[in-house]
Amino acid sequence: MNTIKLFALALMMMLMHSYHQAYSQINYSIKVESGFLKYRYNNVQVEPTPNWKGYYLSDKNGIDLSVINGIRLNNRLFAGIGIGYLNFEGINGLVMFSDIEYLPLKTRLTPLINVKIGYSHLWNQYVNGSGTGFTELCIGLSYRISDKLYIYTKSGFATTQQSLLIPISLGLRL
Repeated sequence: MNTIKLFALALMMMLMHSYHQAYSQINYSIKVESGFLKYRYNNVQVEPTPNWKGYYLSDKNGIDLSVINGIRLNNRLFAGIGIGYLNFEGINGLVMFSDIEYLPLKTRLTPLINVKIGYSHLWNQYVNGSGTGFTELCIGLSYRISDKLYIYTKSGFATTQQSLLIPISLGLRL
């Protein structure tokens, strides 16, 4: 009887240990990033009507500040949701998005691929502002300072508010 209890206890401990190891590769993570948004052009051409007040965003560069909460898998894949503040030369706004980041190499300095998809709202010249979809695709470099601390820079292109933008960002992932 004692050997059966001892065997069951040993089996339970082994299963708990393998359960812990299987899920220890998934960790909570947070990213904070800030960047410059270089306006390029409007990707929607509009025929002016009597009520038209201009493009949602026209020839204005901007800045952004975002916080992203999520999980990281094996220190190479990050998935999360974020919220950010936008300012285009006095036009304020918010952006909400999902964020996926992939680091292809396990080295200290590695390239990164980042995709964001969401919604942005600007309080511009229209009553109650304007809201449109938001998409950003970037590549960059990530530097691992410690096991849980990364600093990165990235650039690519973003589309929102009927405009194409070039984001240049610097971020920190914990």
